[in-house]
Amino acid sequence: MFRHRFSVWIYILLGLAIIGLGSKLLTNPTGFIMNILIIAGLGALIYGAIYFFIIRKRTTDDLIKYKKAVKQSKKKYKNQQTKKASTSKAIKKNQPILKKKKHIKKTDAPHLRVIDGKKQKRKDRATF
Repeated sequence: MFRHRFSVWIYILLGLAIIGLGSKLLTNPTGFIMNILIIAGLGALIYGAIYFFIIRKRTTDDLIKYKKAVKQSKKKYKNQQTKKASTSKAIKKNQPILKKKKHIKKTDAPHLRVIDGKKQKRKDRATF
């Protein structure tokens, strides 16, 4: 029952806010637009300050190391792709056009690896 009363007050408050915004828009549209722009500017300024002083400082050492590893990986594999592209161009020039076949090679991602852990022997459930 408390929720129902609370939601009624919320609807009344929202209705009054809409009526107030509508009357402000009809009586003084330039003032209304200026108020909206000022509120949006202050909101952006407050968000920027919070982000700059609080959120940005929370980056952990692990996140910094991860970003550095991603950059190194991109550099490494970008160089390998350019080498492959230059060698494949030389090979393509020597091959006749009719003998070209599409070979789609599906490989695992080279930066991922499987880590084998200790596996316990399964219990034979047939014998008790």
